[in-house]
Amino acid sequence: MKAVFLDRGSFPKNLSIRFNNSITSYVEYHNTHEAEVAERILDADIVLTNKVVISREQINNTPSLKLIQVMATGTNNVAMEACEQNGVKVQNVEGYSATSVPEHTFAMLLALRRNLMPYLQEVQSGAWDKSEFFCLMDHPIKDLSGSKMAIIGSGQLGQQVSILAKAFGMQVMFVERKNQTTIREGYVSFDQAVQEADIISLHCPLTSETTNLIGELEFKRMQNHALLINMSRGGIVNEEALVSAIESKQIAGAAFDVAAQEPMPNNSPLFHLTQYPNFLLTPHVAWASQGAMEKLVQIAINRIHAFVETKK
Repeated sequence: MKAVFLDRGSFPKNLSIRFNNSITSYVEYHNTHEAEVAERILDADIVLTNKVVISREQINNTPSLKLIQVMATGTNNVAMEACEQNGVKVQNVEGYSATSVPEHTFAMLLALRRNLMPYLQEVQSGAWDKSEFFCLMDHPIKDLSGSKMAIIGSGQLGQQVSILAKAFGMQVMFVERKNQTTIREGYVSFDQAVQEADIISLHCPLTSETTNLIGELEFKRMQNHALLINMSRGGIVNEEALVSAIESKQIAGAAFDVAAQEPMPNNSPLFHLTQYPNFLLTPHVAWASQGAMEKLVQIAINRIHAFVETKK
């Protein structure tokens, strides 16, 4: 079988990707633009993609295609219905970042709550030298202990975030789906969580149901000291509404690792927000610790080998 990796460059070069003899041909591309996808997958049995989009038309016109291995958790870059209609199996990788993403979540959260970035900048600028006292306390610091955290998404990542939150002495609320009238045991309603939470942390997939899950109305209902953390997908939060909420001080701050469009262009609403000390943005790297990437690749390779075995 022939395997093609469309965006191998999204992983470090030193990360080994090796198949057993069941894969007789393997081709790597550093990256693949939309116009190049059809030609590059034309004779492939297996396609590996991290974020390269594979459309209905491309799937329909690739008769040899048997498997799309998404090298990530989300499968929103693949035309799933077309795959089902053509008998193409789609596999993702889950569970690889159960340490990396939660740790990144709390790194960002602590940086916001303790005003870490402004204090680092004060030291770098020499402001500490001008302080009247031994310390410089120009920016408020708040503890995490005692805070209410609402976690949207109760999968492995959400569960691990809850474990860390409880270790910090925080109160955890798992949030029911939006607009649901029946609330599952152990959950709180979406509206209640939005209104009561000190911190809202997003760990759910991007679907038609979660697109713009947090918008203008939700920001107006939040407490003005609330923080919003998004380590999932950019489209879950309406970015224009977020800009308005930060600028008008409807909320105290936000930390994102994602954007609605990636790579994020400099005319993005989020780029504008990076000028604010209470908004932190990292370039979609929460998942990317060395250990997490090694685990991801191994899971994917094992799943591909298992799939090939079923075809023998």
